[in-house]
Amino acid sequence: MEFTQEILDKVKLLQEKYNLMGQSLDGYLDGLLLANYLTYWDYIQVDTLLTLQNPKTDFPDEEIFIMYHQITELYFKLSLHEMTQIANNGKNIAPNGHDLGWKETLDPDYFATRIIRINRYFESLTKSFEIMVDGMEKEQFLRYRMALLPASGFQSAQYRKIEICATDFINLVDKNMRPDFHGKDNSIEELFQHIYWNKGATELETGKKTLTLNQFEKKYGAEFLALANEYSTKNMWAKYKALSPEDQKNPRLINALRELDINVNINWPLMHYKSAVRYLQQKEGDAPATGGTNWQKYLPPRFQKRIFYPELWTSQEQEEWGRSWVDTNVFRTKA
Repeated sequence: MEFTQEILDKVKLLQEKYNLMGQSLDGYLDGLLLANYLTYWDYIQVDTLLTLQNPKTDFPDEEIFIMYHQITELYFKLSLHEMTQIANNGKNIAPNGHDLGWKETLDPDYFATRIIRINRYFESLTKSFEIMVDGMEKEQFLRYRMALLPASGFQSAQYRKIEICATDFINLVDKNMRPDFHGKDNSIEELFQHIYWNKGATELETGKKTLTLNQFEKKYGAEFLALANEYSTKNMWAKYKALSPEDQKNPRLINALRELDINVNINWPLMHYKSAVRYLQQKEGDAPATGGTNWQKYLPPRFQKRIFYPELWTSQEQEEWGRSWVDTNVFRTKA
């Protein structure tokens, strides 16, 4: 076989690539000759993936519970992956130093496309949540859940990171406390003391922090604070406000951000609420969640009034936040 000019040109490009790294192309070619073919199961790590389900009981449906939550965390990771790209204006540097798409400023269409991707992830999760609502036997769940104490889906750190990356931190403060902080130069540390999710992990009888919350804060508190400080100038709303006045009018971007608000702050918690009602609501009194969280007051969006982008909603839409008509009557045109 003769080497075409195209192949020779590619060899020269490879030589330049490895020269920049202070490496010898000869050694890498030797390695290529010795390397095995890539297989699907090795690339996706299928064997490892299928060993990550470790039930605490012998109830068969517990495996469904575990796997769905693992799938959820993977979608959350995808969402954070998109947010990182937006925060850095699409800058993505490969380990070899090759620039994969750096931009001086954030393009509104690039911004919108990444937010639309996140919306797809959350829409997929919401549609598939029937696995949790109707996909397990209630009797099994009510028994094996007792072996999971005090763990709770409340402790999903990636979900909290999505919230932190999505909006100005003031919008994550408990709604009753927000007026006290608006317009003031408060530190992230001060605001964090009044984060909305604290109310969802208090003991129903005493009002004290649950073990679930104490464990969560001990493991992730410092990490959340660091992320919130880092994203104070590059969260999704900060990136939107940094656009030119003309780019801020981009209808595709505005619609994508509004849908993100609905997907994360209405549809997703409402599906959790539906699941909680299915499994925990009882005639003789509601059963507590596995971590003792106050799901009756914590999950319904109308109680939290958590809105990432209040400036993109009318006063009436904010007032009606979380009520059934929002999802069907609010601007929902697909991009």
